[in-house]
Amino acid sequence: MIPAVLYAVPAFLLLIVIEAVSYRFLPDDDERGYELRDTTTSLSMGLGSQIIGFPWKLLTVGVFAALWTVAPVHLSPGDWWTWVILFFADDLAYYWFHRSHHEVRVLWASHVVHHSSVYYNLSTALRQSWTPMTSLPFWLPLALLGIPPWMIFLQQSISLLYQFFLHTERIDVLPRPIEWIFNTPSHHRVHHGSNTEYLDRNYGGILIVWDRLFGSFEPERATARYGLTKNIGTYNPLRVATHEFAAIWSDVRRATCWRHRLGYLFGRPGWQPAR
Repeated sequence: MIPAVLYAVPAFLLLIVIEAVSYRFLPDDDERGYELRDTTTSLSMGLGSQIIGFPWKLLTVGVFAALWTVAPVHLSPGDWWTWVILFFADDLAYYWFHRSHHEVRVLWASHVVHHSSVYYNLSTALRQSWTPMTSLPFWLPLALLGIPPWMIFLQQSISLLYQFFLHTERIDVLPRPIEWIFNTPSHHRVHHGSNTEYLDRNYGGILIVWDRLFGSFEPERATARYGLTKNIGTYNPLRVATHEFAAIWSDVRRATCWRHRLGYLFGRPGWQPAR
């Protein structure tokens, strides 16, 4: 199975070029734009994620198919309401996948890659993890609901396509009804901000209503400072992909008891033993 998002890669690259050119001829003092080394790293991370993700996707197909086979009901793609269920179930699964990857350090080690750039542009959307294995559990219930695996993968691709366009400073705030219901560039700039008030906010994929329901929503007020609270200062894709795993390993090795080791693995990012 070829991930549907791969077919959009030429359009992604063209839009990145268009956005970069727009900064050349229509600069904005409040926007950072592009930096060649940063963009190269983001593209390298995206390429690596697709190469690593392809065999993993094949394994995921088998797992989804096995669960779908034993599901008590099988939902038909010919029924319109199956697609409605899929849309909301996928988006809710994405919310909890995304939130957990900010709140559990060993999962954050995978997701931190996406937040490692101090720039925010369309190329940042392609800065993806090389460890996609942590996402699988969050979508297993969809197969058990009786949704065919190919539909799950298709909706995941649609969500990723939508989220690509969130990674831009060129779009300001959209009309209020859209901002209230959907994830927008404004909401997602907050998510990528390292400002204290922006940390761990706005996890939504297509919809922002989950953040409103579960208390993780924050509107865009101050200008976002992009990147991490402690930036890694490297453009090396391998280090970008692995630096937090290396930091966890260092902390676990230094720990003097299993409670602390488990805290470094499964506590929130930045967790430290009580003094």
